[in-house]
Amino acid sequence: MPAFTPAILRRVATCPWCLVSPLQLTALSLTAGLLLTSAPSPAAASATSAAADPPGQLEAPLEWQSLPAIPDPIGVAGPFTGVHRDHLVVAGGANFALPVWDHPKLWHSTIHLIDLTHPERGWRTPDLTLPQPIGYGAVASLPEGIVLIGGEDGEQAFVQVWLLAIDDRGEPGLTALPPLPLPLAFASAAVIGGDVLVTGGSTTPDLAGATDRVFRLSRQPGRAGSEPQWNWNELPPVPGGPRAFHVTVAQHDGDGPRLYVIGGRREGPDGVEFLSDVHALDPLRPDRGWRARASLPAPVVTAGTAAALGPHHIFTLAGDGGALFGQADALRDDHPGFALDAFAYHTITDTWIPAGTLPANQVTTHAVPWGDSVLLASGESRPRVRTDAVWQIRLAAVDSPFAWVNWLVIGAYLGLVTAIGAWFARRNRNTDDFFRGGGRVPGWVAGLSIFATLLSSITFVALPARAFATDWTYALINAGILICAPLVALVIIPVFRRINLTSAYEYLEQRFNLAIRLFASASFVVFQLGRMAVVIYLPALALAAVTPLQVEACILIMGVLSIVYCTLGGLEAVVWTDAVQAIVLLAGAGLSLAIILSQIDGGWTGLTAAAADHDKLRWADFDFTAASAMGAAFWVIVLGGIGSSLIPYSSDQAVVQRYVSTSTTAKAQGAVWLNAGLSAVATLLFFALGTALWMFYRQHPAQLDPTLGSDAVLPLFIARELPAGLAGLVIAAVFAAAQSTISTSMNSGATALVTDFFRRLGWRGSDRAGLLLARGLTLLLGVLGTSGALLLATAGIASAWQTFLTLIGFVMGPLCGLFMLGLFTPRAHARGAMVGAVLGVAVLVWCRQATPISGLLYAPIGIATAWAGGWLASLIIPPGSATAR
Repeated sequence: MPAFTPAILRRVATCPWCLVSPLQLTALSLTAGLLLTSAPSPAAASATSAAADPPGQLEAPLEWQSLPAIPDPIGVAGPFTGVHRDHLVVAGGANFALPVWDHPKLWHSTIHLIDLTHPERGWRTPDLTLPQPIGYGAVASLPEGIVLIGGEDGEQAFVQVWLLAIDDRGEPGLTALPPLPLPLAFASAAVIGGDVLVTGGSTTPDLAGATDRVFRLSRQPGRAGSEPQWNWNELPPVPGGPRAFHVTVAQHDGDGPRLYVIGGRREGPDGVEFLSDVHALDPLRPDRGWRARASLPAPVVTAGTAAALGPHHIFTLAGDGGALFGQADALRDDHPGFALDAFAYHTITDTWIPAGTLPANQVTTHAVPWGDSVLLASGESRPRVRTDAVWQIRLAAVDSPFAWVNWLVIGAYLGLVTAIGAWFARRNRNTDDFFRGGGRVPGWVAGLSIFATLLSSITFVALPARAFATDWTYALINAGILICAPLVALVIIPVFRRINLTSAYEYLEQRFNLAIRLFASASFVVFQLGRMAVVIYLPALALAAVTPLQVEACILIMGVLSIVYCTLGGLEAVVWTDAVQAIVLLAGAGLSLAIILSQIDGGWTGLTAAAADHDKLRWADFDFTAASAMGAAFWVIVLGGIGSSLIPYSSDQAVVQRYVSTSTTAKAQGAVWLNAGLSAVATLLFFALGTALWMFYRQHPAQLDPTLGSDAVLPLFIARELPAGLAGLVIAAVFAAAQSTISTSMNSGATALVTDFFRRLGWRGSDRAGLLLARGLTLLLGVLGTSGALLLATAGIASAWQTFLTLIGFVMGPLCGLFMLGLFTPRAHARGAMVGAVLGVAVLVWCRQATPISGLLYAPIGIATAWAGGWLASLIIPPGSATAR
């Protein structure tokens, strides 16, 4: 299975109408930070640690693979270790000559490096050395090189900072960077957003100078032709007092990257204190201060290492718990070494859990990220004794068993959907039947269809994931549906019904001109192709992560079955299967919530109490500062919800098609009211489900899969915790949500092509020929959309694909603005409308490229700019003779 990259979600999140519904906007805006990572393939290891699985212990979490040992057979403690250009560097450090108890500590300046892409070539020791023998500094790996920070030589701590970079020939070079604000040894560092964050440490070569200060090293691009500028600034100090020999790790907590400071030691009134406290800081908003997190079960990471592995876990990989601290001289070679217990911390549920037994405990070194793994080189295995061992550590793949009865349920459901398509195929005698259901669709079915169409499988997975990872802030965005429903029901639907249109874009020709109609329709069809690919691909990743199916198999199941029933049955098959799928989806979510409540301590009362205590029920951020435009403040959420609701309900062919599929205007209006009510219910249900999942995994953290991100939390629960058969039903609901969106895109895209292009531009085929054309285009669109999803899964083009979707998506907001312009601005004309559309697109491109504002605001900005720009242009520019009123 290909590794999942969050770029596809980040880019969609900046184009809020990419899936043109508030529920989908919510899902995609928030999943920009909710990272789903597929399980890495197990590597052949010469040494592997596979922990047993007693109750309360994380299942088989880590694989340890040995790499070639460093050239110094004794090994070193306190080296600078990092990776640049796929070269692992081990520089400096200290050791004792053999026998270790008879010799003083030796300090080194030697640099060793190995090409990790060709480890069989072994280590090299170039002529370049560090400026002085030194060790026990902080280190961070950046794209520019490895930053070596401070350190000590037994006599003093240092302020010097160096950038060690590997050139094209694989040779190292050193460049001086701005020195630290104060000397630091035994500090710790992590990287977030290209900045190096350094915490704690000591200003002296012992614990006497321990500090709680935090510094950030940032790189600012230089002016044209000049070198980049590096500078230090200070952040709020770590709570809990000064510390050294601690661990600093960067990891995502579901809402964004956070800086975690864990454990350490310091001089106390009664001697050396070993710490187990944990604190987290948002480096993007340091003004919010540090948050105390759950403490380590024991102070096991002192002088050790910990690493972020997987989307939301931190694993301890080495450390001294202090059990034999101070007894080294007495025990000497009888010292048993440091404890081999490992622990895992989950940043979202704020829980620690045992994570098996380490094959080795190498303290006073660094955990170096490289790809999906972490490298651990040299260090100290017991007092005075070093090791030359080098390890590559990665998460182990976890099997996801799936009972055969689940397959029966999924198969029966998918068979039912196909049968519905075959049934309605008999009723399609012409294109009016195929595109509008012959006006026979009941209002309640149309309402369920609108709801299912705008509630994709991404939403079904991502809304609970948002509540699981953070809080209820984004739930308010769906108030936009309720706010816009009166406008849609009382104004927009009567206009569309009076025109008796088949394509929504017929209105634009009647109100403006043919060119605007064709441009709008073509934009819609092209966008639907990209939309189908994304809507199939993303849930396929989640399903493949928790079932035995491969990504490609999930894509083909959703795509092929949607093509079959949509091509056969037309709109009637689509809306009736939508209705069934909406019921299955809501039932699946409701059953999951009920089962979770039965399995957590305290039930609903315990859930709400715990959620309130941990601020999981916060529903709004009442921040009205300028900076709030970049986040999810109350006003941003509300405006984003209103804008993203107007787009589909006023200008999306997929929704407008439902308005004209019923026999009366009243039934179409009832469909909108039903959809609004269901959207409110679904929002509450999905966010409650996510909060319940947080409580369940907080009480059962061993059930989490470290390889999966929060976006997979619902599929994970379904596959592992639900009874056999019921799990199949809920997985079928995920397929259902995807299929309802896919089938709608196929049918509405074919409708637009036949109505706006073939017939409008002169094609005069018979009813039978028109029906064959409609089915052929539906088939073609389905094949293209499914092929696009397969391409995303196999070709690694997610970034380019989302750039395409974003550019096309920039048209959808201004397009909605044109509908609003035509409906509510009588003096607007075609020339003014074109100016407004172009201006709307231009402003959105500028917002994207030049401002940090939230993507949630793109929809209202696009609508308002096109509307206002079209109105003003219509007042200034003569209308011309072709303008329609």
